[in-house]
Amino acid sequence: MRVLLVEDDELIGKAIVAGLSKHGITVHHVGTACEAEAAQQDDTFHALVLDLGLPDRDGMELLASARAFEPGLPVLILSARDAIEHRLMGLQGGADDYMVKPFDLRELAARLHALIRRTQGRAVQTITAGPLRLEPDTGLAWFKGEAITLSRREVDLLTHLANADNRWMSSDLLNERLYGLGEEVSSNALNVHIHNIRRKLGSQSIETARGLGYRLGWRLTP
Repeated sequence: MRVLLVEDDELIGKAIVAGLSKHGITVHHVGTACEAEAAQQDDTFHALVLDLGLPDRDGMELLASARAFEPGLPVLILSARDAIEHRLMGLQGGADDYMVKPFDLRELAARLHALIRRTQGRAVQTITAGPLRLEPDTGLAWFKGEAITLSRREVDLLTHLANADNRWMSSDLLNERLYGLGEEVSSNALNVHIHNIRRKLGSQSIETARGLGYRLGWRLTP
């Protein structure tokens, strides 16, 4: 299990990383909302552990953006805000669980495992194309039967190409689907993602045609 921890207190963060590792949980620790959003875009996580008192933005705002970016990601709030109003606000705002500081690391690990079990019990969309099997909601992927790691952008790109049902998609359309109209995007961002996918899945995974754009290199399996 791989978890994104957003905690601005360095000592608490290090303690959580060390404690959860003993329970088979790998933790990627960041201290700001900005770092959390970048990590979510570039990597795949099974759950998000979120402190509400962040230095650059309130944690509830980050919760909303994380939910919009990845609706199926389980979120556990870990906060010193212990009033019932805060707990209700967190749960009603999209969190799956809420723990109050101070806390027991064993309980945190148990709650995270429970969240993942519930998530895995839901119906999960699966895309199968050639040797690739991909779960867009969870970000999990397998290539020739072996688990592989794809970034969130790579998962989204492959999903959009698969949903195009063998039709060509232009660079402009893919950039719009990946980033929206309001986000600043470097001119070579799409090429970087395509290069990384081909490196992991082989050059045949994404086809290119001048004047047409891109499409998935394998037909979907019903």
